[in-house]
Amino acid sequence: MPRMETELRVVTANGTRQAVRVGGPPDGTPVLLVHGNCSSSLFWEPLIRRLPPTLRVVAPDLRGFGDSETAGVDATRGLRDFADDVAALLDDPTLFPKAADASSVDAAAEVRPVVVGHSLGGGVAMRLLVDHPHRVGALLLAAPVSPYGFGGTRDLAGTPATPDFAGTGAARVNEDFVTRLAAGDRSVDTPTSPRAVLRATYVADPAALGEDEDLLLDSMLSTATGDDNYPGTAVESEYWPGAAPGKRGVLNALAPTWFRLADDLVAVAEKPPITWVRGDADVIVSDTSLLDLAYLGSLGLVPGWPGADVRPPQPMVGQTRAVLERYAAAGGAYREVVLPGCGHSPHLERPGEFVAELLALTDAWAG
Repeated sequence: MPRMETELRVVTANGTRQAVRVGGPPDGTPVLLVHGNCSSSLFWEPLIRRLPPTLRVVAPDLRGFGDSETAGVDATRGLRDFADDVAALLDDPTLFPKAADASSVDAAAEVRPVVVGHSLGGGVAMRLLVDHPHRVGALLLAAPVSPYGFGGTRDLAGTPATPDFAGTGAARVNEDFVTRLAAGDRSVDTPTSPRAVLRATYVADPAALGEDEDLLLDSMLSTATGDDNYPGTAVESEYWPGAAPGKRGVLNALAPTWFRLADDLVAVAEKPPITWVRGDADVIVSDTSLLDLAYLGSLGLVPGWPGADVRPPQPMVGQTRAVLERYAAAGGAYREVVLPGCGHSPHLERPGEFVAELLALTDAWAG
């Protein structure tokens, strides 16, 4: 099979300068790839190489990542800053040539890609569906953030553990990791170096990174750091562990304070098919997440944990399943695909199976 080639373009959409990787023929089945946190569109390159050149692939760098503009993130909008940026790309005829007809009163003339979202990108994809349901042909969620946000909730219904969701958003960040990320650290001499984090948390087996490790590290190191980007701001809290999400920055946009779209997802009028792909060895999005302070507290790694009755770990996987079951009961359809021994990046670790799931959605879209 011929290898798909991509080119990097720069466009202005939603008032933001966005770098976008584009591949495949203009009239190919449209696929929109939305990367996760502390990464960029480069994180999709190993997958794109495996895709048939008949697809029209568009993979943007989200604001503050890769080569896109370092525009600030208003956390109080949840992930809408990102979703609005991505939605604006769908009307750019240089990316999706069919978008030249987007002004038509016939909604069928509008581009409706298969949207693939990884981790944070899964949350952006869900937000895109909620806010622009007529622009999504299908969703492929790869290790997505819970529809109730990241951390700070206690049960499958997303009940808050504390009124201010203490210990989530920028309040949970490892400051040494942020310092090393900002400095462009490429070492592996400490667990908080970006390369060590890539090996330990993004995949279950570091060997899965292969010859692409430096490419993927470049992607991580492209993250813009600061109060308006990664990680964002934190405020004092009377609840353990003493800090809560602020109103600016990426991690706060993921916090359940601002990102809670479970009910909206279930209620969306147009319900495209959803495929949810996850690894059973994921340590980031998990019911026992190593980035959830409540779970770390239960292990004795964060002092002062008030106990499971007060602050249980977030059941992230269970929450996503419960919401997607409601989505199906309300007229939608979803599949959960669990990959044994796979971590947080199914498209990197199990590319054959991941491509098969993507092609099943694009074939259904094209049919």
